[in-house]
Amino acid sequence: MNVFGVDIGGSGIKGAPVDLDKGDLAAERHKVLTPHPATPEAVAECVRQVVDHFDWTGPVGATFPGVVRGGTTLSAANVDKHWIGTDAVGLLGDRLGTDRPVTLLNDADAAGLAEMEFGAGRGRSGTVIVLTLGTGIGSAVFVDGRLLPNTELGHVELAGHDAEKRASSHARETEDLSWKHWARRVQRYLCHLEMLFSPDLFVLGGGVSRKADKFLPHIEEVKAEILPARLQNNAGIVGAAMAARQATGSLGADASGA
Repeated sequence: MNVFGVDIGGSGIKGAPVDLDKGDLAAERHKVLTPHPATPEAVAECVRQVVDHFDWTGPVGATFPGVVRGGTTLSAANVDKHWIGTDAVGLLGDRLGTDRPVTLLNDADAAGLAEMEFGAGRGRSGTVIVLTLGTGIGSAVFVDGRLLPNTELGHVELAGHDAEKRASSHARETEDLSWKHWARRVQRYLCHLEMLFSPDLFVLGGGVSRKADKFLPHIEEVKAEILPARLQNNAGIVGAAMAARQATGSLGADASGA
């Protein structure tokens, strides 16, 4: 069964049909750059472009880099502040049309759902924290497989700053940090979360998970197990499609490219 997933990020908006029997993309993903400023209307147009690329008809799951409650976006750390209080599901639904009903959720929650179902968290009980290290830091917290939504742990304080300003992949790139130096920042962040939540497992996702061998060996002081995300940068797309299937009760969808 294929359902469409779109991952809205601070730097790019990417999507593809997802084979939810396999937990993998059913076609090569299509990506457009996130507009600047990333206003609701501009981002909605980019989402439409991504979905139209596949001539998709059927449910669409979408992620958002912030708090989402009842289809309304309540924070906007890495996109335009006009998103705060926006009926995002209504906006995206108007842009995509009635034949493509939209489900929206936090981007890290989507990635976490995918990792727990198909990836590094599969079959794991206890407390699992999935972190996406990208433009910012997203978080998804699971207790015995149940999601606590919209945790936004990238905004806990670390060295007097939001943690994502110090330990995100974007921070490593903009400050030109070595992998070892950046890993020490990530370690400090994980130790702080470990003090607060005592997790059994950390799953580290985002595009940087493809290079886990460059930084994980330098993280030595964390007691919890640490694994790189298996779905890597596709986890958000897969999780968005999972959420759309659950919300619509869809038994299938049709698209010419799927």
